[in-house]
Amino acid sequence: MIYLLLSIAASTCIFIIFKLFNKYGIDTLQGIVVNYLTACLFGLWIYDEPIVVNDIVNAPWIYGAIGLGFLFIGVFTVMALTAQRNGLSVASVASKMSVIIPVIFGIYMYNEGIGFQKIMGIVLALVAVYLASIKPKNSGNITKGLWLPILLFFGTGTIDTSIKYIETAYLPENGIPIFSATVFAFAFTIGLTLLIVKAIKRSYKFPIKAIIGGAILGIINYFSIYYLLKALNHDNLESSTLFTINNVAIVMVSTLLGVILFKEKISKKNWIGIAIAIISIVIVTLS
Repeated sequence: MIYLLLSIAASTCIFIIFKLFNKYGIDTLQGIVVNYLTACLFGLWIYDEPIVVNDIVNAPWIYGAIGLGFLFIGVFTVMALTAQRNGLSVASVASKMSVIIPVIFGIYMYNEGIGFQKIMGIVLALVAVYLASIKPKNSGNITKGLWLPILLFFGTGTIDTSIKYIETAYLPENGIPIFSATVFAFAFTIGLTLLIVKAIKRSYKFPIKAIIGGAILGIINYFSIYYLLKALNHDNLESSTLFTINNVAIVMVSTLLGVILFKEKISKKNWIGIAIAIISIVIVTLS
């Protein structure tokens, strides 16, 4: 359970850092690229075994790592566009409601337990995520540019599902650090290519604040994936239960920190959502 709590804490910090990116005028793509480079180097640094490139290239999970590299860059970009064009509430709802995808996959693929109590907890979790995230002033934007939230929904769900599948089918426990570092390396390579293309087309500045912000984000981002994989590796916690608790808790904690740190206004529906989130976590955990 400690790994799950650490994953929730790290993932929540990512939202806070993106909020600070906007506050201090840090280019999101620049910060994301530096973040992936930092996460990769940090993963290699803490890996306590010899690094053999040939073993990595021939590892059974290498193609999954390449695919996740593309997904990481793509989904982060879609998340930014969704937040800019549809609003933060729509982006939050679309990304966190995607928990249903890995939950269904875990039940179908691994024959994880399913019953009335778990179904009720999952349904309450989806309701809680929606109520905790929605903002009345943005409700009119939900039908505008609908393809972005839909892509974000399926993209986030695909990432979570892919991580679970690779961890179960191909990844030894001691392979988590090098796998995470490899995924971040591919994501960095793809992001760097995008930055080079932009720099060729026009004059391009890369301020020091983007490097500092991206480096901080990178370390936290690494641990969000590392601890999620460690939590998934725990035999006593089904992935359907884990993803439900993880996503709902992130929304709940992020909402509360938004009030405390950024003085965001929370409506009655938001508070009801937070209360339902706590109930759903208890129900799913006890199931």
